[in-house]
Amino acid sequence: MKHKIELEASWLALLENEFDKAYMQELKKFLLNEKELGKNILPKASLWFNALNSTPLNKVKVVILGQDPYPTVGHAHGLCFSALPEVKPLPKSLINIYKELQEDLDIDNFHTPYLQPWAEQGVLLLNSVLTVEVGKSNSHAGKGWEEFTDKIIEVINQECQNVVFILWGAYAQKKGVSIDTNRHMIIKSAHPSPLSAYRGFWASKPFSRTNNYLKSVGKKEIDWRV
Repeated sequence: MKHKIELEASWLALLENEFDKAYMQELKKFLLNEKELGKNILPKASLWFNALNSTPLNKVKVVILGQDPYPTVGHAHGLCFSALPEVKPLPKSLINIYKELQEDLDIDNFHTPYLQPWAEQGVLLLNSVLTVEVGKSNSHAGKGWEEFTDKIIEVINQECQNVVFILWGAYAQKKGVSIDTNRHMIIKSAHPSPLSAYRGFWASKPFSRTNNYLKSVGKKEIDWRV
């Protein structure tokens, strides 16, 4: 995996050793075996690390944590909650994210599910698990990706200052439990999924709160339009 997959230099410098560890070797074995069995894995391998490659470590201002990629062919491209431009209708959680964004900052993004412009401004759109089998949500959970993405969070926590962590739902909040709140800002609410948004996602104003914090620490705000 280490020799085939390109990783942006600032991340590679701090994550390269992970690829030699036993858990990552096991994960590699699992993924190769799945491919040999003819299973379709999403996203394509060149996009597994798209979140890191789109948002270098020194550019990270905001981290949004997701769970695993969309299991529908043509949707996932390595950024959590984002889908490829041609995807219609929009994924349901993303519709709710956009509804909250419109309510919060009067921005209408409903024309596209593609969040690459966020990533390029410093929003790390990181799933906890970076691959999935077509049609089977959470099929690659517990195979090693979680340990790798925990390491990514640890690196940001230690190497960066004044990052906003947006933690939607219990899963993301548990994953972000070790973040140093003296160095960083945490925004927590219910998950935007239709199953849970009513429990506190609505009116949580994560986008304006993020920008207010970034402004307060002298960082450029995120333009949430896509």
